[in-house]
Amino acid sequence: MSSPTGPASGLPVRMPRPRQPGRHRRPEPLVAPEGAPALVLAVPGVPSAATRSLAEEVVSIARSELPGLDARIGYLDGDDTEFPSLKAVLTRAAEERTARYERALAAGAEVKEPDGPVAVVVPLLAGPDSSLLRQIRQSVMDSRVAAELTDVLGPHPLLAEALHVRLSEASLARADRARLFTVATAADGIILASVGGEEAVQAAGITGMLLAARLAVPVMAAALDQDGSIASVAEQLRSSGSQQLALAPYLIGPEIDAALLTAAAEEVGCATAEALGAYPAIGKLALAKYTTALGIAPQPAQGTPAR
Repeated sequence: MSSPTGPASGLPVRMPRPRQPGRHRRPEPLVAPEGAPALVLAVPGVPSAATRSLAEEVVSIARSELPGLDARIGYLDGDDTEFPSLKAVLTRAAEERTARYERALAAGAEVKEPDGPVAVVVPLLAGPDSSLLRQIRQSVMDSRVAAELTDVLGPHPLLAEALHVRLSEASLARADRARLFTVATAADGIILASVGGEEAVQAAGITGMLLAARLAVPVMAAALDQDGSIASVAEQLRSSGSQQLALAPYLIGPEIDAALLTAAAEEVGCATAEALGAYPAIGKLALAKYTTALGIAPQPAQGTPAR
């Protein structure tokens, strides 16, 4: 049993360290506000065990960055059993919020009736895809739940960093330009492969410029879902002097059949890196979309400097 001055056993008490005064003090860690809306990750593509693992890793990263975050996963093509649909996840979130309010009233607590959005829906997409975004928007409308839909994750410097890492993992780029070593298979021209038509190509091009600055090689965006787009960009790069090309998917992964990437790489005779997947930046960017939507973002997500 403890006393006001310490535990009865005489063990020392760990006292909290005083906050460091002045402008160099550490910021207080951000936690999710009580009763904050859920972050619902909208996952496109055909659900699978691999897709679920990827999505769970993304929300795990988001939770680690914001303790107390209610993060959930909804699949555009979910079956509401093994893979819950986005509509079902939003409906469940609304029901749970109402149930919590009613339990609090029954317990005699003075609580305010919940208002504002039940959830913030974040598309698991690196770039804009009007078809997939229409599906997400329709699912939100069909749920009849008050939910806010954010923009896609890119363009952003963190995605350029992620692309650089995926290329280096495939031995298609130097991991660090500052170190004076060579990679025999390093590409001298990068095709940034997107889906979503011309709008997606333009958005990918912005991240492509950041990637080009990191790698010091030309980078051009092309659309996997437009006939001849990849081949046309490959020809442009080769005509400008690039001989060893690489395909860098500007994609998280679930939004496209991996066979299309393989076929595109074979068509133009180049190697390909892995999709962005659950790279840590993806979870951080998803959280940044959520906190910005709620006005609680401590700082915008920062990319690391090009090396």
